[in-house]
Amino acid sequence: MILSFIKKHYILFTVFYGILYMTWFSILEQHITSDFHIVHMTLDDKIPFIEYFVIPYFLWFLYVAGSILFFAWKDPKEYGTLCAFLFTGMTIFLLISTIYPNGHYLRPVSFERNNLFVRLVQRLYQTDTATNLFPSIHVYNSIGVHLGVSHSRHFKKHPVLVGLSFLLMLTIILSTMFLKQHSVFDVLTAFLMAGIMYLFTYGRPLLEKLTSSAKAAADIH
Repeated sequence: MILSFIKKHYILFTVFYGILYMTWFSILEQHITSDFHIVHMTLDDKIPFIEYFVIPYFLWFLYVAGSILFFAWKDPKEYGTLCAFLFTGMTIFLLISTIYPNGHYLRPVSFERNNLFVRLVQRLYQTDTATNLFPSIHVYNSIGVHLGVSHSRHFKKHPVLVGLSFLLMLTIILSTMFLKQHSVFDVLTAFLMAGIMYLFTYGRPLLEKLTSSAKAAADIH
């Protein structure tokens, strides 16, 4: 009954989930400020801070929201697959952040340059704390959106757009580390979660094939 309601009112469900996610995330941001588990890898210290990556970092919001709106308008089925991928991962992220509060101290204390991009980063730091990090939703959702674009029948005849989507996804992923918003660990765990979710969404034919093969092998023995 719940699933049938979601299928019938999928736009309403998306709005409801968006409100739920932002409320939950805001509560976490307010309460997880100092007493948290530190996320850090040695590679984090070798990655330089590059303020210019703030542009693709902010483009993420348009990339994700624009893709959701496009598929909602063009193809409800593809829209459902994309939202299943995104919302499942986002919910897992909220649960992890609630059960295992985490954060980092990677952000620079001072900046070598003073330009528009640095000021944008400073504004970002003011509005987004260095907590609730893994798996990185910036990375995870970027992967999800690109999977949606690359698997969509609407983009099959537009390889240039698929290529641009990949390039944007890649620069967004890099931006999370070069802006010191995320540890490499957050990126790796986002890839891991995306890989698992892929099997249950866009990779279901592959998963079904593997399951059938395993079942056939078991029957032989």
